[in-house]
Amino acid sequence: MKIVYYSFGGRYSDNPRALHQRLLARGDVDAEHVWLAGPDHAGAFPAGTTTVGLGTPGAPAALESADLVIADNHLPAWDKRPGTTYLQTWHGTPLKRIHRDAHFTQPDGEDVMSLLDDDVTRWDVLLAPSEAAAVPLREAFRFPGPVPVTGYPRNDALLAPGAVQRRARVRAELGVADGATAVLYAPTWRDDDRFGDGPDFRLALDLQRFTERLGRDHVLLLRLHYLVPDALSGLDVPGVVDVSRHPDVNDLYLAADVLVSDYSSAVFDFAVTGKPIVHFVYDLERYRDVLRGFYFDLQGIAAGPLLRTSEEVLDALADLEDVRVRFKERYEVFQETFCHAEDGRAADRVLDLALNRTEVRA
Repeated sequence: MKIVYYSFGGRYSDNPRALHQRLLARGDVDAEHVWLAGPDHAGAFPAGTTTVGLGTPGAPAALESADLVIADNHLPAWDKRPGTTYLQTWHGTPLKRIHRDAHFTQPDGEDVMSLLDDDVTRWDVLLAPSEAAAVPLREAFRFPGPVPVTGYPRNDALLAPGAVQRRARVRAELGVADGATAVLYAPTWRDDDRFGDGPDFRLALDLQRFTERLGRDHVLLLRLHYLVPDALSGLDVPGVVDVSRHPDVNDLYLAADVLVSDYSSAVFDFAVTGKPIVHFVYDLERYRDVLRGFYFDLQGIAAGPLLRTSEEVLDALADLEDVRVRFKERYEVFQETFCHAEDGRAADRVLDLALNRTEVRA
């Protein structure tokens, strides 16, 4: 069997990474594993991993010779061979509207959207992390095929037996002192920032004020969206660590004591850990009504406070016990709604499903 993997512009990451690692650990399938690697990420793959350069003639050739294709995002054009299974894992529970449901359209958006729609026609299975997520995922892509609710393979690591030891190791590597509160700040991207139709990129959270008020026993782990990871390159603020290019976000989820985000799918994954979540929604109305739109009523489902200013965020971070107590019941409902399939065994469920569908060439 030949399995070809693709993640986020050619990275070794996300659900495809978790499935690859689990398949290697199981050792019950004789397979050739090939990854599509972006030019900026080719050096980050584990030693011995077979890679093919994204954007080279070898990439479509690899896809066209595969028995199983596993991707977490849209692939470049290729001719799918009869008998190949294309498993689309996607990469998060969509709070914000995606694909043809999104309000915002970038220049030449219809041309881009047509290419993406062509990719959807090749999908055989689209994963859903929860029953709640399955509906918008199917509708956004107009996908007529199966959308099994499996949980996300990438989230298995958050419940793994070695999670406590991994947390300690990562915190040490990032320089987070024992007893310090690690705040993971992971905002999503704004379409007008990404495509240049709006103001220059800016970070709404006041990092200097964070350091002044909380810096002695707090560390801010800054995780920008993968589409704009270098927007603040060269950042030098005491108590702030730029982890935008850290290779595995699960390391950061485990290392953190609290997540500050906005409309990112990170909140759904982080909720698996049970740790506090704070929403910094300074542009709620613009994001909801102009840029993207939502599938769910954020004010109705949020497992933590919706805050408008940096100072309100710092107030919440200074008293996380208050956040835990006030949002305990809402957090439990959130987990029941969006994390019910996360039990640490999603990768095995997905692999069994995909392998049972795949026809191996003679």
